[in-house]
Amino acid sequence: MKVDVLQEPSLVFRHGQAVDDPRDGLSLFGPFDADTSSHPRNISYAVVGAPQGLDAFAAWAKALNSPLVAEGLDHRLWPPFPGFDAAFNTSWPAKPMRQSEIAEGRLADLARNVDPSRRAADVVDTYLDAIRRMTTGDARADLIVCVVPDLVYDNCRPESHIKNPIGTRISSHERKARAMGQIDLFDPVDPRIYRYSVDFRRQIKARVMEYKIPIQIIRESTLRLQDSPEPTTRVRGLSPLSDRAWNLSTALYYKAGGLPWKLGTAREGVSYVGIAYRCAEQPGRRGRTACCAAQMFLDSGDGIVFLGEFGPWYSPEKNEFHLTKEAARKLVEGVLRTYREQEGRPLKELFIHCRSRLFREEFDGFSEGAPSNTKVVAVRVQQDRSGVRVFREGQWPVLRGTWWRSEGRSAFLWGSGFKPRLDTYDGSEVPIPLRIDIQHGDADIETVSRDILGLTKLNFNACRLGEARPVTIRYSDAVGEILVANPEVGARLPNFRYYI
Repeated sequence: MKVDVLQEPSLVFRHGQAVDDPRDGLSLFGPFDADTSSHPRNISYAVVGAPQGLDAFAAWAKALNSPLVAEGLDHRLWPPFPGFDAAFNTSWPAKPMRQSEIAEGRLADLARNVDPSRRAADVVDTYLDAIRRMTTGDARADLIVCVVPDLVYDNCRPESHIKNPIGTRISSHERKARAMGQIDLFDPVDPRIYRYSVDFRRQIKARVMEYKIPIQIIRESTLRLQDSPEPTTRVRGLSPLSDRAWNLSTALYYKAGGLPWKLGTAREGVSYVGIAYRCAEQPGRRGRTACCAAQMFLDSGDGIVFLGEFGPWYSPEKNEFHLTKEAARKLVEGVLRTYREQEGRPLKELFIHCRSRLFREEFDGFSEGAPSNTKVVAVRVQQDRSGVRVFREGQWPVLRGTWWRSEGRSAFLWGSGFKPRLDTYDGSEVPIPLRIDIQHGDADIETVSRDILGLTKLNFNACRLGEARPVTIRYSDAVGEILVANPEVGARLPNFRYYI
């Protein structure tokens, strides 16, 4: 056994400067692509939402252009936000290029429908109608901000409990029949909506791709600039304004086409593919089928998404997903074909990350789908929630980056824990380690672990020093749900910025 603390992976910013914390790098040097031709020097955006949400975002857009400081709080944990222009070398327009208003009462009524499929689809349709109007003409925005009332967020999710519901309740059997194409004589609803996800966020992410513009979904309460003046008022707890500005600005910059930072420890020609599975009912097919999606992360830090084939990949007896050799080969071929179209650079090594076991037959398929000169390695990466825990003396938990090699091809890695740069632990539970197992292929377990620790810093949907899980695993469920739970969606774009 060997226990060590892996060095915090560095991030690269403008002028090739490397630091550990993205907020330090952006404040001191600016984004990685600041001096490249791809740098978005002028960002144009559109906004859609209810009147209250539009007003809130207008105030927020104005605030983004000024420094924001968390008064009275530890600035190591909550560093000041210097302003959008200072952080990204690009100004954030105080006014959107276009704006579309949705009646708040209409959204409230649609979000209370007792039928979850109709509830989510009707709200999504309302936003898509507004987006469609804003995308006509020659002038196109770089991204669209969708401000969503908290009622929509609360009601349009799979496990939502609806207060004061309206509409007609239908049985699960009837919902399944409609998903298969059955039409009701007295209820002329489009049966396709029963083949969409009942999650508002994941459904609109899938359906909006036909307009080829990334969207940023923001809850109205997130845009609150001040705490509630009434101490007794029950309001949603939020992190300091400066922290929300860091996270939202980074996501907006990335979705507008920018690259905030690049991983300093990335190895050239090495890419990582996260595998995600989802069960799905397919019209015309008997029995439960499943689909496999893959998200590929490049050494540049950007990502590519690809949808595989539907098939009998799920085993209810073992509660596991497994591809056939042929399906695995086609999945990797599709991912690499998209990679060549996007990047066109030689690929030296390909690491397959998954949370479940990979049979030898699956790995052989993955290997055959890759070029003969590309090394393929399969790694199982999962949070070990019921296994080992490590403690150290004192009031603080184990350090982030703690690494424990339990066997020659297996190790535990703590992506969460005490962070010396912050001088604190920014979590709320005993840190849970990642269990890393090299299942197939030849690789050094310490090198694999260092790569995975680096991938915990590539979440451009936030601006944090590091997270508990790598992006290949963290976003596998969301990407799989967006692609697989919306089979009616034909326009699927490969760029990762459309999925987060």
